[in-house]
Amino acid sequence: MKKDVSALLVHLAQELRPRSDQWAGLLMERMRGELPDLWEHEDVARLALRETADHVTAFLDALERDRGVPQDQAPPTALELARGLAERGVPVSTLLRTYRLAHVTLLQLLQEEATRLTDDWQLINAATLRLITTGFAYVDRSSEQVVAAYQEVRDRRVQRRLVLTNEASRRIGTTLDTARTAQELAEAGVDGFADLVTVDLLDSVLEDGASPPPTLRRVAQRSVLDGCPDSRVGTGGTHVYPATSPPAEVLATGRPLLLRVTPPDVPTWLAPPGFGFHSVLLLPLYARGTTLGMATFARHRSAAPFDDDDLALAREITVRAAVHIDSARRYTHERTTALTLQRSLLPQRPVEHAAVDTAARYVPGGSHAGVGGDWYDVIPLSGARVALVVGDVVGRGLHAAATMGRLRTAVRAFADIDLMPDELLTHLDDVVIRLQREEAREDGEISATCLYAIYDPATRLCSLASAGHVPPAVAITSAGADELPALPIGPPLGLGGLPFETAQWELPEGSLLALYTDGLIQSRERDVDTALTLLRDTLTQASRVSASPDEVCARVLAGMLPGHPADDVALLVARTRALDAGHVATLNLPSDPAAVAGARRFTADTLEEWGLDELSFATELIVSELVTNAIRYGKPPVHLRLVFESALTCEVSDASSTAPHMRRARTFDEGGRGLLLVAQFATRWGTRHSREGKVIWAEQALP
Repeated sequence: MKKDVSALLVHLAQELRPRSDQWAGLLMERMRGELPDLWEHEDVARLALRETADHVTAFLDALERDRGVPQDQAPPTALELARGLAERGVPVSTLLRTYRLAHVTLLQLLQEEATRLTDDWQLINAATLRLITTGFAYVDRSSEQVVAAYQEVRDRRVQRRLVLTNEASRRIGTTLDTARTAQELAEAGVDGFADLVTVDLLDSVLEDGASPPPTLRRVAQRSVLDGCPDSRVGTGGTHVYPATSPPAEVLATGRPLLLRVTPPDVPTWLAPPGFGFHSVLLLPLYARGTTLGMATFARHRSAAPFDDDDLALAREITVRAAVHIDSARRYTHERTTALTLQRSLLPQRPVEHAAVDTAARYVPGGSHAGVGGDWYDVIPLSGARVALVVGDVVGRGLHAAATMGRLRTAVRAFADIDLMPDELLTHLDDVVIRLQREEAREDGEISATCLYAIYDPATRLCSLASAGHVPPAVAITSAGADELPALPIGPPLGLGGLPFETAQWELPEGSLLALYTDGLIQSRERDVDTALTLLRDTLTQASRVSASPDEVCARVLAGMLPGHPADDVALLVARTRALDAGHVATLNLPSDPAAVAGARRFTADTLEEWGLDELSFATELIVSELVTNAIRYGKPPVHLRLVFESALTCEVSDASSTAPHMRRARTFDEGGRGLLLVAQFATRWGTRHSREGKVIWAEQALP
């Protein structure tokens, strides 16, 4: 019987060999019906047909030799198909199911064919048992080799995905620039994964406004083709997806989609005609409860379509990228807001003043921490004097910019009452301490540095005080005035209880004075001493060629900041002027009411000499009231000074620190109306105190 079974199987194999291709087609039809999704790609179907024919031939060879199943390698087409299915992400269980279906179908066909060769059912049953044994052995041997080839490719895919994930984590989010972060996502996606990657952000997210239907802006894209010809929208362009399109669905639901596209039917929203896109991943960019936009991954050159594993990989990459993009967006928004606020709080135009010619620059730093609280100011004071201010609030962002605005306002308020530099910084220190108590910030106390200087063009004296701030740089034009006294630097604002000290310098006319924040001299490329030397040399060279303050600012920044500074920089440059001696008239007065008449005559003669006769009546009245008050309520010595510059200023000083004030005089009161008259005739008036007493001043506009 054994010999008869072998003979029957050999005869059966010989009979069927010419029809092996036909039988392979029958097997394919059976598998197409059971696993239709597996054969949707033509290349896979063609390869599977050849692979099935090779399996039929190999099995018939085994039957014809009657030596059992050979242990050599499975047909090469079988290994090639296994690798291809692994690349496409087809589960290995699906691959093994094709073997089971083919095995069962082939056994049925062989049994039917055997009944046509003999009617001996005992022989047919024995042959069937042999076929089953041989078939299982062949399937087991082939499956082992096919699964090994499949797993090798899958292991490489997993390893490649891990590499892609790690590489994307390393490459995405290196900056806090929204567009750059999106471009990093596109570049990482094209590197061995997709043929085209586009990143669209909602305009409502970029501009903080809603605009139905959702308008998207193409902020980044990358293609395996130079210039992204396979992209429908250029970088920076805006577009709207159709309401019923898959991208609109992704944006609305927040769920990613994997699309299989037939090349002739590529949707217009995806790409221009002529590019054979066959697989697309659409993933929402979602972070911190906000949909930012969408990332699209597409393939047209890579033969393998995207699978569920690819979708999971792309989702992992985009989730991380979305967090970085949102962080960059928030940082950019806060930085822009803080920078806008800070610039709005700084002087909007150059201040024209008779005492100094000024120019200033503000350069925001490139630090990821945000905009700082640097500021500068030029404040006109009484008596043709001017205050120069520069300061730096510790910290970054909106809070630092807002605090800077509050301190700048406080400095202007204190300057308006003509405080000495050290007294002004003492009051400003109290303001900072009060802000600390009111806000009770958890991320650190409010602190700031400030340099306050007053320049008097009549005496050419510059009075300065520093609250933890770097001293100014000075370039003196006159010979023999190179050495200046050291400026005592007090504590930063906000410590409280520590004194500030005012220093005085005499500056010849035409001297250059540069006030700046520490961002100008702090650099990784050089130490502070080298930077200070470079700053002084730049000022000296500019002074020799009589460069304007604006040109000096440009030279200093070009020499000191060749690149983008790490910290904010505020720079204020002033060239000093001196009042013409003929425009200042001074009179010493005895402490005697009779001296008022002499003061009036002196005023009238001086105004006649200056050609200001139109102001004579009002000025004599002002001088009369101010001198009378000084003699009656003040202490000697009493001095009268008239200053003629951009305005006419009358100043009366005495040794008393008691300041007068306006009061409401009753109907029958003989006095009490003097300062009221002064206030009516003067454009502005006030009191400033010094260590020697006080000065009452009144200013009038020139005709």
